[in-house]
Amino acid sequence: MIEFDQVSRRFGATVAVDRVSLTVPSGSITALVGTSGSGKSTLLRMINRLIPPDEGTIRIDGIDTATLEEVALRRGIGYVIQGNGLFPHWTVARNIATVPRLLGWDAARIEARVRELLERFGLDPAVYANKLPHALSGGQQQRVGVARALAAEPEILLMDEPFGALDPIIRARAQDDLLALQRRLGITVVIVTHDMDEALRLGDQIVVMDHGRVLQAGAPEQILARPAVDFVRQLVGDADRALRLLALTRVGEAAETVGSTEPAGSGEAAGRAGAPLSSAATLRDAMGALLWHGVETLPVADDDGVVRRRISLPAILTRARRPQ
Repeated sequence: MIEFDQVSRRFGATVAVDRVSLTVPSGSITALVGTSGSGKSTLLRMINRLIPPDEGTIRIDGIDTATLEEVALRRGIGYVIQGNGLFPHWTVARNIATVPRLLGWDAARIEARVRELLERFGLDPAVYANKLPHALSGGQQQRVGVARALAAEPEILLMDEPFGALDPIIRARAQDDLLALQRRLGITVVIVTHDMDEALRLGDQIVVMDHGRVLQAGAPEQILARPAVDFVRQLVGDADRALRLLALTRVGEAAETVGSTEPAGSGEAAGRAGAPLSSAATLRDAMGALLWHGVETLPVADDDGVVRRRISLPAILTRARRPQ
């Protein structure tokens, strides 16, 4: 767990971070979002003391980071920046091995770790280990950058606009990779982004900042349903808020129980509209299917393939309007 307790930072007369108190839960993704100059990158860099706070305390698992030796602190925290920051004249394998080598790992352990990470990120070690960064695509370079940050098995990963330079398709895939990786490893991720859609997609907690202050912190559903101030409301967009909220809610959360169970693919609605919806589909997907097929309800199949519930257009619209 990362705790900010009344943390401030100034650059001359400019207050970059202003008395921020915030908790980042262990094993979660926290997205820091805001416009340029809002203080989000400064707050991120204070975690590993690339920028020291002027006031306040930052604790990791209850330990004041000011009491820790800087190099040791940073080696225990993965750090990824926009453009990946790979050393251009080092091979992929040597880039990934940077921190383990500094920590004095033996050669066999380093080689095994590099191979493990390349395979985890879908990069065949026999093909990619000895390539230089310029020989990789943008998405591959980004994966190697994340692999390097994870090489020493840190429990915290800091990411400063890591996907900003990627095209939309590669960016979406990189976001999916990060979500899958975080869920598998259970690490704590703090990511800076100016893109609210990215924050909503990735964050378990979203922290909206402006002029160095935290305006609102909460789950994506809370930020969308109950923006605390006009700035947050403008950031999420009034016109899109309902659809974004539906994209965060699963069909299983709004489906109604039917009178009897039936195998997936049966029933009147299924006969007219095709296969039932999965309970894991989003309400936004469900609304699209209902409108496409011109029906007011569709059956919902649980994980075992049995239809026990149904989803209706009125239920979806009620969800879209209801505060969370």
